Amino acid sequence: MSLSWKREEEGPASKRSVSGEHGTKSKSPIKQERPASPVPSCVSMKSDRSMGTPIEFREGDFSTEQRNQQERSESEILSGQSSQSHQTDLDSIFSLLEEKIMTFVKNELKMFKRILSPELPEVFESQKQDEEVVDAEDEKQESSAREGALKITLHVLRKMNQKELADTLEKNELAVICQRELKSNLKKKFQYVFEGIAKQGNPTLLNKIYTELYITEGGTGEVNNEHELRQIETTTRKQARPETAIKCNDIFKPLTGQDKLIRTVLTKGVAGIGKTVSVQKFILDWAEGKANQDVQFVFSVPFRQVNLLKGDKHTLIALLNHFSMETKQSRISNYDKYKVLFIFDGLDECRLPLDFHKNKICCDVTESTSVDVLLTNLIKGNLLPSALLWITTRPAAANKIPSECVDQVTEVRGFNDPQKEEYFRKRFRDEDLASRIISHIKTSRSLHIMCHIPVFCWISATVLEHMLKHKREEMPKNLTEMYTHLVVFHTKQKNEKYLGKEETNPHLNNESILSLGKLAFQQLVNGNLIFYEEDLKEAGIDVNEASVYSGLCTQLFKEECGLYQDKVYCFVHLSIQEFLAAVYVFLSFINNNENLMAKPQSTSRNLSVLFRDKHKVTVYKSALDKALQSETGNLDLFLRFLLGLSLESNQKHLRGLLTKTRSSSQSHEETVKYIKKKIRKNLSPERSINLFHCLNELNDHSLVEEIQSYLSSGSLSEPNLSPAQWSALVFVLLTSEKSWMYLT
Repeated sequence: MSLSWKREEEGPASKRSVSGEHGTKSKSPIKQERPASPVPSCVSMKSDRSMGTPIEFREGDFSTEQRNQQERSESEILSGQSSQSHQTDLDSIFSLLEEKIMTFVKNELKMFKRILSPELPEVFESQKQDEEVVDAEDEKQESSAREGALKITLHVLRKMNQKELADTLEKNELAVICQRELKSNLKKKFQYVFEGIAKQGNPTLLNKIYTELYITEGGTGEVNNEHELRQIETTTRKQARPETAIKCNDIFKPLTGQDKLIRTVLTKGVAGIGKTVSVQKFILDWAEGKANQDVQFVFSVPFRQVNLLKGDKHTLIALLNHFSMETKQSRISNYDKYKVLFIFDGLDECRLPLDFHKNKICCDVTESTSVDVLLTNLIKGNLLPSALLWITTRPAAANKIPSECVDQVTEVRGFNDPQKEEYFRKRFRDEDLASRIISHIKTSRSLHIMCHIPVFCWISATVLEHMLKHKREEMPKNLTEMYTHLVVFHTKQKNEKYLGKEETNPHLNNESILSLGKLAFQQLVNGNLIFYEEDLKEAGIDVNEASVYSGLCTQLFKEECGLYQDKVYCFVHLSIQEFLAAVYVFLSFINNNENLMAKPQSTSRNLSVLFRDKHKVTVYKSALDKALQSETGNLDLFLRFLLGLSLESNQKHLRGLLTKTRSSSQSHEETVKYIKKKIRKNLSPERSINLFHCLNELNDHSLVEEIQSYLSSGSLSEPNLSPAQWSALVFVLLTSEKSWMYLT
């Protein structure tokens, strides 16, 4: 067998001979012949492998090993071509990569130069214009890349002995990064709304369901001590003066004809009117770059969370870091250089004294003092006078803020009729269901009027969807009945979900309601809206039993465990807590002859025996007196629920919880007389209006005449009534059984 091949020039490796020794270049073919031998010719082929790889075969028959060698040769040729192609691709890719990296670095250096300029606030705006809309993962990678560019720049500047410049750049750039991360986290936090059932169920995009609220300029900072659920359109009530509608995102803009700067805005609104959701939408629009982009930092500080820091000492910087991990990581301290907005939601929930007269003056953001002192000095303008403040509250608590500290007062009025319908159509994807619910609401005048308040829209949507599903015709007619239906619905829903049985009994018969009611009452009288596991255990609630919440009580701050070491709980809405507290107090009256609203000595066993039949009247009187004594009105809504539960028509849903039944006609009449007696004592207009609401809950048919007498007595003259007070009066009349037209 003969084998011949030709080798081309391949560099030093090609100079090797068959034996493996170095020799001279030769392009002539090497021919080798072997006679028959006991040693197979493949031995020679093995030795041939020390040479280069043969490329061209000329003659002879191929053995299997020769064929494999040929295939390897062809593969290596292709591999060589592929390597050349790969090298070309790499050159092209890295050329483009170099171009893109240079562009990125140049843009970052331009940004760093702007950051070092005196006009730092403009940098935030220019950065916003440079940014493109990216998804969360891209945003995270983009942020990491920018941090890398910053580190390289700082390293080089310090190598250039520009330490002061590097330190300034680092501090200012950290502020820019902080804002970027703050916006990103606020978007994640506020883009979803959990209507009523916080952190449970399927969240809804806020932008998808949000319905614009009717917000008006609310006059001066003078206080109305009111706590009533009332809302009525401007066209259906008398006005003492014209009102100006304000969009939520424009609350810091001067009204037409005004040239004053607005630092502090106080927004009032009754329970469930949409104050917190308005705050949420404002923050989301800022975080998404849609509004108020002249503000560099927005800090949301709910009062109910501030309560948890009562007794602690902090600097203002430490307080901000407690509520914002972004600022803690960026180590910002020079907030006077930026336009900052603080949003304090829920002043009525604040349990700090807020003593504006006795608290010491504090002007240093690094001074450690009580949270109460920090807040009063921030509101007065001693701390960060350039900062903007937005405070929301129920009306009765507005007097906690001195009027001289407030530049503009606004009032959330809720939904007008078109907005109500818009809400339900956004709430339900099923257009037919939405139309049926809207029709049902319009058939009940009182229900239709109550739906001016967004929380009633949520409750109505929840209750009516359930009622239509089970083809029930009964329609809630007042506040108490609506909330009773809501609690019944959630109890049934809980039983079906956790106990695996469908409830057909329309009455409440679940012990967990009593436990939740006890918790609600204990925390309400103590002024607590947020509570801990030990509070639940004290009320007899097993914190490990998820079913006890029934959609009414929920765990808070689950995603913020870094800030709060213990699990914290609250009711999904303050009005839910007030209703359940009223249920617990009422059942204690009926079942145990207990007057939980009386002074300690009034609850003795001897007095309990003495009062017997009149005991319930004493209870209602005690509750009414307590509510009128409260400076913040924190028991007003509770009182309305309690009186509403005294009606037998509202008790039908509580039958499963009632162990005793009594005739209430006499106590009902005496309670009505006691309320009317209080009305005639020249209380403030807001207090009197809340008592009118109480008469309405008691379904008192003399309500219209009582209001007529009240107005004609001179206690209130038309010029002295504010738009809000007229609104409240007309709301009471429209939701009562007797037509308000008797007044005209």
